[in-house]
Amino acid sequence: MTRSFSTQNIPQLPPDPLFGLKSRYTEDSRSNKVDLGIGAYRDNSGNPWILPSVKLAENLLQNSKDYNHEYLPISGFKSFTDAAARVILGDDSKAIVQDRLVSIQSLSGTGALHIAGKFLKDFYVSESSAEPPLIYVSQPTWANHIQLFEYIGLKIATYPYWDAKTKSLDLDGFLDAIKKAPQGSVFLLHATAHNPTGLDPTPDQWLKILKAVEQGGHLALFDSAYQGFSSGSLEKDAWAVREAVDKQYRFPIVVCQSFAKNAGMYGERVGAVHVVLPDHDAALNKAVLSQLSKIVRSELSNPPAYGAKIVSLILNTPELKKQWEEDLVTMSSRISKMRKTLTAELENLGTPGTWKHISEQQGMFSFTGLSPAQVERLEKKHGVYLVGSGRASIAGLNEGNVKHVAQCIDEVVRAV
Repeated sequence: MTRSFSTQNIPQLPPDPLFGLKSRYTEDSRSNKVDLGIGAYRDNSGNPWILPSVKLAENLLQNSKDYNHEYLPISGFKSFTDAAARVILGDDSKAIVQDRLVSIQSLSGTGALHIAGKFLKDFYVSESSAEPPLIYVSQPTWANHIQLFEYIGLKIATYPYWDAKTKSLDLDGFLDAIKKAPQGSVFLLHATAHNPTGLDPTPDQWLKILKAVEQGGHLALFDSAYQGFSSGSLEKDAWAVREAVDKQYRFPIVVCQSFAKNAGMYGERVGAVHVVLPDHDAALNKAVLSQLSKIVRSELSNPPAYGAKIVSLILNTPELKKQWEEDLVTMSSRISKMRKTLTAELENLGTPGTWKHISEQQGMFSFTGLSPAQVERLEKKHGVYLVGSGRASIAGLNEGNVKHVAQCIDEVVRAV
């Protein structure tokens, strides 16, 4: 039997929508083009920004006597994973104090979700069914959530989230979906700065959501990609995760954590997976870690060291952590200012529709409410690039382009 590669059995896939967008932006020769697609922080001049805390940590690391590029253990850089757990769960978290936590390093948030998905597929089992659990994601959600879990072989379901008419949270639909889901399902919850909408539940709404997850006998899978970046406060942005962990809800919890956005370590792929167990069980802790380690070993052998060491220094050095917290305020406050400025400019122009939702949302992204046709016109006529769903990266706005962007939005809304 002859085997070969051919276009008959290897169909060409379309470019990734987000990176295809970036490619078109790069090739655009217009001087006033604006990139509101890629989720990466930019300063007020539109340039990439290396956090001062990261610069200081890099200098310390590279000048330390034991600086090297040796392999990390399979489970990662322990001083990083321990500190990362304290950042998301809190220094006095019951899960940490009671030794109910298993942590492992990952390739940022995407890698964390992949490890978690593979682990849940194999080991979050039911006595009555051999089928893996359903993974419920919000409608809409980050596109890679669906692609990633389907690639692992998990089945995806959705729960209502964004109410397009009111530009607010569809809490009733959300709670109803949790109630009707098969017992033992997995609910992926955005810890803060929901992507793509920028719309988060209030604390009171979170309490209802977590109670419903508990009553349904489900698992909460938190995706935390924007802690501190969202509001400028590490504590505030971790509220939902800490509420779930420390108030003794009787459901299993897995947290996927990324430092790409909040430490500006986009290309270094720094992340972690934290499995929170309901009770202290030393044997179970070891078993969970062994299986997580097997996944890491089989897929990447050892996690990358450089970024983990940088973030570890920031989290474990009081002076650097203080600087990092100031950096988070710098980023979050600039984005908040751009939200308010864009909203004000659209209102001053009398742009049809309501726009206050842009200033009320938080984090890097805004679900603007623009239609695919309006987004297409923004790109072709004005060189303003954003995702077809209408999601805009507010980090791409600055004092030099926000008025121009508002004028362009006004034009397409009136034209289409």
